[in-house]
Amino acid sequence: MLGEDLELLEAIVRNSANLTYGSIISVVHGDDETTTALSDDGIDVLNQMLSAAHRSPEAWNDFLDSFVDDEELIARVKAKSPR
Repeated sequence: MLGEDLELLEAIVRNSANLTYGSIISVVHGDDETTTALSDDGIDVLNQMLSAAHRSPEAWNDFLDSFVDDEELIARVKAKSPR
C-alpha cells in the first residue's frame, strides 16, 4: 500500500497521535479481535506525510525517527531503500 513497507505503515498507524483525528478506524469483531483501517482522509494524510518525507534523505531519516518507535524496523527500512 502506498508503495511502502507494510510493517512501516503499521508502525505509523499504531500510534493514533501520528494521524489526524478520525483517520484511523478500529473495528472490533469477536471477543478479542480488532482490525485497524484508515478512512479515505487517513489515507490522504498518510500519503501526504510520506510524500513530504521523501523530499530528501535527511527528511526521510527525520520522518522515520519521529514516527516509528521500532529501532530495528527503522534500520531495516533505511537499509532497504536509500532515499
